[in-house]
Formats: sequence, C-alpha cells, structure tokens
Amino acid sequence: MKVFIGADHRGFKLKEAVAQRLFEWKYKFEDMGAGFYDPKDDYTLYAEKVALMVRDNKGSKGILLCGSGVGVDVVANKFDGIRASIGKSSNQVKAGRKDDDMNVLVLAADYTRAKEAKEMVKVFLETKFDRKSRHKRRLQEIERIEENN
Repeated sequence: MKVFIGADHRGFKLKEAVAQRLFEWKYKFEDMGAGFYDPKDDYTLYAEKVALMVRDNKGSKGILLCGSGVGVDVVANKFDGIRASIGKSSNQVKAGRKDDDMNVLVLAADYTRAKEAKEMVKVFLETKFDRKSRHKRRLQEIERIEENN
C-alpha cells in the first residue's frame, strides 16, 4: 500500500511529524506538498493532488492536513471514489475504515496534537474494511450517487 500525504501551511508542521513516523514505520509514501512552509499557500492544491493520486492508485490511501481539516476534506470529497473524513479519535477512525472504507484521513492541525495524529494514522493504516454486506451495499450506493452527479 502506498500513502500520499499533503498539507498547506497550517498543517505543514504536523505533516512533517506524520511523514517522519511513516518513514519510521517503513510505509511507502509520497509527500505531495507543501515541500516547505509557505504562509500564502492554499490547501486546495494539496487536497487535489492527494485525492487524484488515491483515486488513480488502487489500494492506496491519503492523509491530508490543514488548520480546521474542513477545507481539505471538502476538496478531497469532490473526487469520485474518495471517502475522506476528519479524524477525531482513534476509535472514530477505526470505525470509518471498518464501516465506510475511508481512504483519506483528514487531520485538523489546529486541533490535533502530534501524539493523537500519529495514533489516528496508525489505526487508519492498519484497520481493514470489514466487507460486511451492508457496508458494501452502502459503498455501492455512494458509487451510484457519484455517477449521477
């Protein structure tokens, strides 16, 4: 599995900490930016890059960060096949993976400590979609909605 990570200026510091942990955990990952702290950058660029890579690379996952998490979440979910959600706790992230096959974890850098972020990332990457029939049916419904909009 490959992981694509991206953040704007407000998420930059936390992204760097998460990327370091991904390296230590020996995950294959690609940093989609920002490559350096730029207080004038826009989250839309990084959310688009990560969403496109996750969409186009079957089985991959994404991690997006911005201040509130809302901006990158909104942008990522504009792309068919992306199921992004803001992580609030490890238990919530686990449920999002098991029940909804969440493929992009969004972290709100202004409201998430590094330790919490690392715990949520670990759970996000290790938890499998449970493939229960009701959960697969719901994903099919999401695909139907995407096709018609």
